[in-house]
Amino acid sequence: MAQRAVARKGCLALLTPLVVSLLLVGCAGTPGNATSPRAASVGTTSIAGGWVTVQRGDTLGDIARRAGVPLVRLERFNPGTDSRRLAVGQRILVPSRQERAPSGGPYRYQVRPGDTFSAIGRRFGASPRRIQSANAGVSATNLKVGQLIQVPLSGTSTAASRSSSATAPAPSVRLPDPGKVPSRARGWPWPLDDYRVVRRYGADGRGTLQPMLLATDEGARAKAVADGEVRFADSMRQLGQVVIVHHADNLQSVYALCDTLLVKSGQEVTTGTPLCEVGKHASTGRYDLLFDMRHGGKPVDPDSILR
Repeated sequence: MAQRAVARKGCLALLTPLVVSLLLVGCAGTPGNATSPRAASVGTTSIAGGWVTVQRGDTLGDIARRAGVPLVRLERFNPGTDSRRLAVGQRILVPSRQERAPSGGPYRYQVRPGDTFSAIGRRFGASPRRIQSANAGVSATNLKVGQLIQVPLSGTSTAASRSSSATAPAPSVRLPDPGKVPSRARGWPWPLDDYRVVRRYGADGRGTLQPMLLATDEGARAKAVADGEVRFADSMRQLGQVVIVHHADNLQSVYALCDTLLVKSGQEVTTGTPLCEVGKHASTGRYDLLFDMRHGGKPVDPDSILR
């Protein structure tokens, strides 16, 4: 009993920043190998067309110059990324010279390993159905790496994101340094099969660090993103039912706003094990999952680990 009480106390401490985030703002609002832009020098390996992992001191301008692509194109291929608040470990998609991103779309996008219409749609805030309609004759189940497709945009989410980032003052925020995340912690699956990113990990307009928020459908189940042990499976005030899984290399994944728990504390789980059923949030009317990644207890951008 004493050990269980200590474990519960540790898990509550881990979730404290999440509770603060929800109290302040509520719940409203990757294919390829990650490469360090510093590792690719002129005359060696081009970083255009791949992913880069932000290192300390990097800027979007530096990455654009190394890739040999216009800065505005780099920004448009990373909607929602604030160039003034890049986080160490954050992944940036670098467009190839064949890709284009005119204002308002449609994008000309080059298919990368592991891409699906759903994944591409989530990345750019586009509907998978509209992507399919814009690419008649292209099989959604047989995309070819290097294939160029059209990605029509709604013009709402990305435009709003650009507008807010252009007008809102940039708060002075220092994101927690999670240290060096193990290289094998890459390409993990997302916790939901079908989802939409409502809020990405990062600081909001007030400078408060926010965990990732995913919207899904009724009956959706959150799944373990990697093998591990359930260290906490219980209710928390303001967070509903919560599951915390500890993984190798001192990594933790957190699944909150759940409705029904499907696992128990102390249970061993494998990648893809259903952990909980996602609940409907009263203030939004959506089925939302609050998802957080930690390394040694410090927040980590899930985009740097999930594929």
